[in-house]
Amino acid sequence: MELSYWELKNWFTNVDYTIVGSGITGLHTALRLRERFPEAKILVLEKGMLPQGASTKNAGFACFGSLSEILEDLKTHTEEDVVQLIEKRWQGLQLLRKRLGDHAIDFKPYGRYELFLKEDESGFNECISKIPFINEVLKPVFKAEVFTKEIDRFGFENIREYLIFNPFEAQIDTGNMMQELLKQAVAANILILNQQTVTSYIDAGNHVEVVVNDFSFKTQKLLFATNGFANSLTKGAVQPARAQVLITEPIPNLDIKGTFHLDRGYYYFRNIGERILLGGGRNLDFETENTTEFGNTKIVQNKLEDLLKNVILPNQDFYIAHRWSGIMGVGNSKNPVVSQLSDNVFCGVRLGGMGVAIGSLIGTELADLL
Repeated sequence: MELSYWELKNWFTNVDYTIVGSGITGLHTALRLRERFPEAKILVLEKGMLPQGASTKNAGFACFGSLSEILEDLKTHTEEDVVQLIEKRWQGLQLLRKRLGDHAIDFKPYGRYELFLKEDESGFNECISKIPFINEVLKPVFKAEVFTKEIDRFGFENIREYLIFNPFEAQIDTGNMMQELLKQAVAANILILNQQTVTSYIDAGNHVEVVVNDFSFKTQKLLFATNGFANSLTKGAVQPARAQVLITEPIPNLDIKGTFHLDRGYYYFRNIGERILLGGGRNLDFETENTTEFGNTKIVQNKLEDLLKNVILPNQDFYIAHRWSGIMGVGNSKNPVVSQLSDNVFCGVRLGGMGVAIGSLIGTELADLL
């Protein structure tokens, strides 16, 4: 691509900070850098028309982990690590709300419920029995009991009698959130260029040479906020994880409000007005779903429809309005990777499917590495 003098001068000359990725993490990184360096030239590069990974494709859960997820994490992480991670997610949610405002993101504090299928007797019994223990562990963070059991009042079928309720979680409007972040970035004189793919870079010591599409430019610092697309940057510490999602047409007199999880967080649903959004199922075929390719598969979509028909909306007619997918970043550890890769190159990735909760905090931590 042949650039004009004006394009080179205004966008690609004397660049102080270049951020790759315009999602939740990338834009929080940019906004935090602007707070720290009011006169700096900050450039954000995004390979998609919109943020490419999960920031505009997620379900809009302001959550920090279901009880079954937390118990699962305790099998591979220390208690201290799990508590610190939940605290980071909680802090991240407060940071997101403070920066954008509850009205802008349509924050609805309906709380979150966890369901257990009838056949999951052992998982249900374990979670019910561990409520006092987990509440005690989390008391320093929330200063109150987080989990309680409640009778199902939503008319679900083929599930255990009790749901586990958490009043600290909520739902947001993902589209509104990202639009507000973009507005704030533009208002802060942060340059954002879409459809720009970084193909390579060289840290030259006193600057970084960045190759984008078919031209290159210099930046003082390069920061990657590419999450699920960061495998090569982190030598395999981040693996992509595709999440498939569907949403129904409006359902008259829908009496479901809140966010809901089942099966250790591998399935999740919520209301959006009178629609139901449902996603998950990557545990049905981990190998296929560990991909950076967008798309849907029959095995996952059939399971999602089965859950709608037999668990969530029994004896109700519903129609699927739309299906899509997003790419998360996961790994052997749930802890995010916020690190310096070389003298002038940094990354903040591996959000573990909790980008809404932790993306704002990771973006801030990434900017504060400098």
